[in-house]
Amino acid sequence: MTETPKLMLEKDGPIGWIIFNQPQKRNAVSLEMWQLMPDYVRDLATDDAIRVVILRGAGDQAFVAGADISQFKERRRNMADQEEYSRISARGQDALTTLSKPLLAMIHGYCVGGGVGIAITCDLRIAADDARFGIPAARLGLGYHYRGMEKLMQLVGPAYTKEIFFTARTDFSAQDALRMGLVNQVVPKAELERFTRDYALTTARNAPLTLRSAKATVEQLVRPADQRDLALLDKLIADCFNSQDYQEGVKAFSEKRRPQFHGR
Repeated sequence: MTETPKLMLEKDGPIGWIIFNQPQKRNAVSLEMWQLMPDYVRDLATDDAIRVVILRGAGDQAFVAGADISQFKERRRNMADQEEYSRISARGQDALTTLSKPLLAMIHGYCVGGGVGIAITCDLRIAADDARFGIPAARLGLGYHYRGMEKLMQLVGPAYTKEIFFTARTDFSAQDALRMGLVNQVVPKAELERFTRDYALTTARNAPLTLRSAKATVEQLVRPADQRDLALLDKLIADCFNSQDYQEGVKAFSEKRRPQFHGR
């Protein structure tokens, strides 16, 4: 019997799904999941049929309830082990962060610790009303990498970042997260998958080159002015105007019909 992978990849029309599949542990992320992540992201990034990628957790209890603590004694015994663990997990995080296509998180139940870290690599976060958030690093005595804290602070600001870390609470509600700016939308749990799928399909109908340009522009503009790659942004804008999709968009607008974009 073949064991079901702890990280799953599915394709559904223009939507690619990456599923954290360890529901018996509330989808706690293991080292094996991080090892698979770059290959999965690369597959979706290079598939022209995929326009939007969604991250989700299996089961009905959690998006991701942090790192798999059962691996800490074996995989994270000391600083040397931690550096190796961080190297592998960073490759997975970097793959998500550098994906040029829109990346959504569909969050229900627990989104804790590393789950928050994964969610904030996404462009948009859609949460069910039962979602619960928190980063309990201070309860474990571990040091949280500054890159993750920087990304969180860009979303919620310094004061909320300190509140999240200082209290180590794991019961911030979906409405708390919406108020902080940690999530974009909150919907009833029963409607979460349909809402997220519709949201993704709406996005997928838009021009891929424009979406790529917009995503890259936002990523550059949050950097200090002297670290922005403006030449890259100029190129991405030129790619839009020189594309067949631009011609199609203008033509469809004049003909009062929905454009058919192909990403070229």
